[in-house]
Amino acid sequence: MTNVLNIAVLPGDGIGPEIMPQALAVLQAAAQHTGLDLRCESFPWGAEHFLRQGEFMPADGLTTLRDFDAILFAAAGHPAVSDERSSWEFVFQIRKQFRQYANLRPVRSYPGVATPLQGDPAFDMLIVRENSEGEYAGPGGVLHGGWDNGVAIQTTVLTQTGVERIARYAFDLARQRRRHVTNVTKSNAILHTMKFWDAIVADVARDYPDVTLDLLLVDAASMKFVQAPGVFDVIVTTNMYGDILSDLGGALAGSVGLSSSANLDPTGEFPSMFEPVHGSAPDIAGQGSANPCGLILSAALMLRELGQGEAAARIEAAVAAALAAGVHTRDLGGRASTAEMGAAVLQRLEG
Repeated sequence: MTNVLNIAVLPGDGIGPEIMPQALAVLQAAAQHTGLDLRCESFPWGAEHFLRQGEFMPADGLTTLRDFDAILFAAAGHPAVSDERSSWEFVFQIRKQFRQYANLRPVRSYPGVATPLQGDPAFDMLIVRENSEGEYAGPGGVLHGGWDNGVAIQTTVLTQTGVERIARYAFDLARQRRRHVTNVTKSNAILHTMKFWDAIVADVARDYPDVTLDLLLVDAASMKFVQAPGVFDVIVTTNMYGDILSDLGGALAGSVGLSSSANLDPTGEFPSMFEPVHGSAPDIAGQGSANPCGLILSAALMLRELGQGEAAARIEAAVAAALAAGVHTRDLGGRASTAEMGAAVLQRLEG
């Protein structure tokens, strides 16, 4: 019997509508190769929808998305709409209401793609970012704003449950890779929340005697990213540190345009959402020069999480082959257009 998967497609804003057709073409080709019936339905939600309709998505948007197996999302953001609103009224609503507490952000080098590092070292790491609380939880406020006695407070929120479940998720992933977890924190300076985090991660590690655990402060980890990225396997870290380190990782890989991510509800109760890291990139929107690989690789992550490992591997191999052949968009120092990059991946998938 043919496998059927229903995917909600959110092209979003900026370069999103340019890269999404490339990702969908590759996704459908991989599905056909593996006997998968992939049914995609697109929704025009995001910042541009807000400018037209006064809302980022309809009031029943989450109810609509709830019925899909997964969500493929390109980007949200427009110069006329604050990033704060795009995040908290749209993207974070999906992540938080669908309990997508695990954010996976792979960082790897590709043969044929130059990195800013001397000798172009090979590396393959997986950042596991806590995605539901931490520094982005939201509590806080401003007192006496605009006066000389103004005070701003932003509270980091960590829970026993939240830290333990992301730590266990990271250790389980490490068992499928090279059995090495690096806990990235800042507990030498942030005494309460970060020490709380470290203690829970160390406690979870006792249940995984076959996995090596290292602890690195986030500043030291940033240096190690540049000096020896190949030493990392699985990194588990907080919401903000994971966000920052993954952008650094994208730069090390040659471009954040290659960076994919998954926002997961590992319980499967709610659909997970898959998106590139780079955002809507309004400065190049409409030029046809955006790199679609981040979204294509996010689609591969989606297939793997949905149990379609063969189709995911086909996509990942096709992207690697196209890059190795020298097909590069402008962000990688090449001249390929968005459509040409997508076509090159598709050709290698079908070849």
